[in-house]
Amino acid sequence: MKKIALAMLVAGVSLMAADGAALYKKCAACHGAKGEKHALGKSVPIHGVDTLQMLKDYKAGTRNAHGMGALMKGQVASYSDADLEAVAEYIKGL
Repeated sequence: MKKIALAMLVAGVSLMAADGAALYKKCAACHGAKGEKHALGKSVPIHGVDTLQMLKDYKAGTRNAHGMGALMKGQVASYSDADLEAVAEYIKGL
């Protein structure tokens, strides 16, 4: 019985885990499907970049790279820490 309960708990946690690919769809409009675009002609391509701290800083309102701080803050405002980690990991793998 304990094994079944543990399996159900693990399955539930993995179902609730943030999906970086799904979260990135919001980003793709400006950054491109593979993070290859210069967003709004201002930023550098983000594919393969470790963006976790950048995303956290945008969310906190302490980053304004290329004058995009307010826009990016709005984009990540609804993301939890787990969401930020998941999307950053996804971007790093692009």
